[in-house]
Amino acid sequence: MKVFELLAIPELAGMKLIAGERGKDHEIQTVNMMDAPDIVHFLKPDVFLVTTAYHFKDHPGMLADLVAAMSERGCAVLGIKTKRFLQEVPAEVLELADRLSFPVIELPLELSLGEIVNHTLRAILDKHAQDLTIALEAHKRFTAIIMKGRGIHPLLQELSKMIQHPVQFIDPKTKGRTGYGQAFSVLESVLPARIPNESWSEPLLFSVLSNRQTYHLFPMYIREKHIGYLAVYGEIERTDHLSALMIEQAINVISFAYMKEQALKQHARSIRNDFFLHFLEGAFSSQEEIINRAAEFSLPNHQAYICAVGKMDETTGTVHPDDVYALIEEENMAQTPHAHFFKKGEHCILLFEAEETVLNPVPSIEAVLRRIQENVSGYFQQTISFGISNLCHTFLQVKNAYKEAADALIHGRMYKKTAFIQAYLTKDVMELLRLIPEDDLKNFYTFALNGFTGLKPEEQQSLFATLSVFLETNCQISETAKRLYVHRNTVVYRIEKCEELLGKRIRDPETNLQLRLALRIKSLIETAG
Repeated sequence: MKVFELLAIPELAGMKLIAGERGKDHEIQTVNMMDAPDIVHFLKPDVFLVTTAYHFKDHPGMLADLVAAMSERGCAVLGIKTKRFLQEVPAEVLELADRLSFPVIELPLELSLGEIVNHTLRAILDKHAQDLTIALEAHKRFTAIIMKGRGIHPLLQELSKMIQHPVQFIDPKTKGRTGYGQAFSVLESVLPARIPNESWSEPLLFSVLSNRQTYHLFPMYIREKHIGYLAVYGEIERTDHLSALMIEQAINVISFAYMKEQALKQHARSIRNDFFLHFLEGAFSSQEEIINRAAEFSLPNHQAYICAVGKMDETTGTVHPDDVYALIEEENMAQTPHAHFFKKGEHCILLFEAEETVLNPVPSIEAVLRRIQENVSGYFQQTISFGISNLCHTFLQVKNAYKEAADALIHGRMYKKTAFIQAYLTKDVMELLRLIPEDDLKNFYTFALNGFTGLKPEEQQSLFATLSVFLETNCQISETAKRLYVHRNTVVYRIEKCEELLGKRIRDPETNLQLRLALRIKSLIETAG
């Protein structure tokens, strides 16, 4: 209850505001009666203090100290019963109250302090009860909107009408890409990249210089997990308890609706993901069954696809891959071209629908993957790499496309790259190698790399890694050193060591081709094993 509402209580008729009119919006939470000279040490903020001024009858000037102390402590208002022990409030006290915007009320002589306290407390409780009734009604209206399946947006519109402020739900993982509306568009550039989401429960109030507007952010949690913010355009005053109650009810309803929505989505995703994994593992008995089941999940067999397989790069961070993949899946819904999202162990799979009329759909898909990498890096400070398959023309061919994308990812990691997008460029060679009997492949591999057999495993692995990158970079020493993060002289030493073991010059075309094939066979054998 505010001071001006106190003055309108019929039972307290006769009270008069005699100073500090600019503070009539002060909030009154409780009322206290002064019965000791040191009462000021026990006063709390937002209190209405009533007194007969008995302790000031011989020293009326000391009232100024009381007014100053109450103002400093955030008290609401001082009520003084005059014509009893103090005939009138000294002018210097009234001037101080006006200067501090601290209300001073003259209490009617015919009412006792006890009656004033009782009537005030009853009015405060009635006001709280009224606010709670309104909040309960708001909760019912919010719940009805959700139960009718109308979604969160109509709920926010209803809340906006109630509190007379534009409001918006903001998901921190997709901020800047979901569209806040005109009032919230500036938040895209001013929201911090990582607002505290642990042990942060109080609303965040800030102003934006570019449009000179104030925003209020209310954090939202489900089972201690931060899910977003309810953003209010404009400031909700600390004393506006009714708006705060309505916002609290809206947050509760939105949180439950969000939790229900996420549970349903998770269930649907789990069923869809299980089907795709079973398909990759060859668990279905016929092609017809695969085609029919795929159609249920909007994966038509006649559609062309490109598969991308992603994995978090090795880091010392503590971010769980599931959190990263949840962000990728959420953002994928707004990306073009759209992709079907799946998870397989530590890998995520993006199955892009491709238009066969487009000559080369890979660049647009790479652009989507780069945006995903940027968003993951910006939000989690982690990197992720992808392998991309060639175009396949039916869903039944997606199994091979997945293998191509996985091979491309492994190929990129062979050269110790990070945050890369590796296209599958060796389809013809690898397919030819798969046609050759495994024993013949091992014989070729053993013959070509025979000089390395007597080395310790650590040294052999180091030389193979250097040799692979050296061949991949067309025998460029500096680029090889750069990719391996070693000194140029180290590369020179290792290549000379390789040539010594092989008894051949690596730059010789015939030797170069033989080594490339041998290393491809090595990768193929290790992957199959």
